[in-house]
Parts: sequence; structure tokens; C-alpha cells
Amino acid sequence: MKRTVSIPVNLPSERFLPLMSECAEIFNAHVDWALTNSSYNKNKAHKELYHLLRLQHPSVPSALLQTVRDNALEAIKATKFKRVPKKKPTSGLRYDKRTMTLRGQQLTLSCIGKRVSLILNVPDYFKEIFETWDFCGATLTYTKNTKQFWVRLVFEAADVPQVKGVILGIDRGLYHQAVTSDGQFFSSSKIRGVQRRYLHNRRKLQQKGTRSAKRRLKAMSGHEKRFMKDTNHCVSKKLANQPGVVVFVLEDLSSIRTLARGKKMNKWLGNWAFYQQEQFLSYKAEALGKRVVHQDPRYTSQKCNVCKHIKRTNRKKSRFCCKNCGHRTHADLNAARNVRDDYILSSTQNGTQEQASVNAPYVSGEITLA
Repeated sequence: MKRTVSIPVNLPSERFLPLMSECAEIFNAHVDWALTNSSYNKNKAHKELYHLLRLQHPSVPSALLQTVRDNALEAIKATKFKRVPKKKPTSGLRYDKRTMTLRGQQLTLSCIGKRVSLILNVPDYFKEIFETWDFCGATLTYTKNTKQFWVRLVFEAADVPQVKGVILGIDRGLYHQAVTSDGQFFSSSKIRGVQRRYLHNRRKLQQKGTRSAKRRLKAMSGHEKRFMKDTNHCVSKKLANQPGVVVFVLEDLSSIRTLARGKKMNKWLGNWAFYQQEQFLSYKAEALGKRVVHQDPRYTSQKCNVCKHIKRTNRKKSRFCCKNCGHRTHADLNAARNVRDDYILSSTQNGTQEQASVNAPYVSGEITLA
């Protein structure tokens, strides 16, 4: 289990900005080599590029050059050449235990010339992690708008033992942030209202085009993003802290933005921060000994949760009425229960869960239905 502690730091920009720029060039050189040779082997890249890059960038410490090499080739390996990762002159710079030290609150960083030493001002809400978890690495980032350096310290600890509880299905949508299989609804009406207001204000200011309008646009920058982040934190915290729940089943929405659904719908999907909410729920659940799993979302909105009859006309907007058995309920609630049941059936068939059938959920064991 890992956590990141973000702390603003005052560093000499005349030393670190040139370092970040040179490291970005080193990163891109390794990416180009990997694409040319169709390889992300670190030993081969080291033999062919290390001495050349040391001559081109003599001020960059050797250990930092090797860290950048590892970062570049790992980025290529993660995507299997499907994307071309590139770094900008102010992109984040990853440090490891060879290039930095942390003793108490004293941090030293490799840089052009001598190492830079500074004392960190750790906020109170990070002190428990900072003092009791194991430090394993960090990333140095730079915010151009505020001209501020940040150190993102990564700490790790042993995983929390799994707790006993029930399985909870969650359906996510545009009109409801989340609907759970036990009947909880988290509405998106406030979110959509705030998004419409920010969109209207941005359009008006962009049409005006004056200096004061541009200043106002700059001041508004990030407001909507921070609002969504706060909302997702609140919802994910309420879900993760539910007593008696051990597994949260989410729909796998990884390819939801790949299809053309019309201008209006694509706009809505583009503003939908479902992945952020999923990430927040995952790490909050992990800290409590719970876990998040994913299930194929196909037909969960068209299938009746009672008789399992699948028909497209079963659902009309938020109303669900089964054409086979007449079962009526809210469409999102029906989908949440289908997500839960489909996960239970698939895991039972694969032999990964000790679970009874959906129609007889109450059995001896650690996991039951919610």
C-alpha cells in the first residue's frame, strides 16, 4: 500500500529548471532509441546511449541520468509501443534513493553541481504517514502558473488485512454519480449545475476578450476541477466507510469515450470524472482492508435483475419495467444490482470466490450480498 505526500518547497530555479530541461531531453532520447530499435531493454539502452549522453549533458549527475533512463523505458514498456511518451522542459523529474536522501525532515536532492539540502514543512495531516511509513521515492514537479516547486514523496506500508463483509454493486452515470445495490443514490444535479455555470462564464469572458476578462479567466482556472475533486472525495469517502462492505463492484468504463455518441453526449462524457472517483474509492477502500473490482458492463442496463430477461425496451430513461415479468424499479438501481450479481456469478464460475448463488446469498463465509 502506497501513499503520496505533496509538499511545496523553495528551490533555486536557476539550477533546477535547467536540470529538468536536460532530463527531459535525456528522456526523449531514450524514447526515440526504444522506438527505433523496438526494444525497452535497459542494458542495451545503457550500452548504446550512456556515454553519448554523458558527453552531451556533463552537468547531469550520473545516477540521475540512469533514473531518467529507467523512467523512459518503463513508460514505453507500460504501453507496449502503443503511445509515444514525451517530456516537456518542465515535466516532473523522478528521484530514487540514489539521487535523494530523507533523514527526519531534512531532504537532499541531486542537482547541477552540489546537492541541495532543505528542511520540509510537513502538514499535520501528513505526519502519521511521514513518521510511521517507509519512504521509497519521490517526484519533483514545477507549476509554471505559480512558479512553485513541489516534492511528491512516496511512502509505503504493509497492506491492511482483509475484513469480512458483503459485496456492493455500484452503477455510475451522468444523472447520478453513483447508485448502490442497497438503494443509495448520489445525485449529480448540483455538479451539472456548477459545470453549466462555469461553461457559461468562460464563454462570456472568451467572447469579451479584454485584458480584465483574460485575468478573470486565469483566476477561474482550476475552480471547476477543484470542485469536482472535492465532490468525488466526499462520495468515495461515504462509500468506502460503509460498515459491513468488503468488495465494491464497479463497471469497467475504460473504453466509454472511444465511441462517437454525438456532440452533446461526448461533451458530457468528457466532463465526467468517473476515473478520478474510482481512484479515490480504490485507495480509501484499500486503507480499510476492502477492495474494488471491475465487471463487464454489457447489458446491465437492459437486463431485469429479477428474471434476467434482456431487452432494450425494458429501460426508458430512469424507469425500468421488465417486459417479461413486469418488475418495476429505478433503472440505475436495477443496473447496480446486475453489476453485483454478474460479478458474483462470474467469480463463482471461475472458482475465485466462496459464494452461493445469487438466489441464495446467505451462506457461511466471509462474503454475502448487499
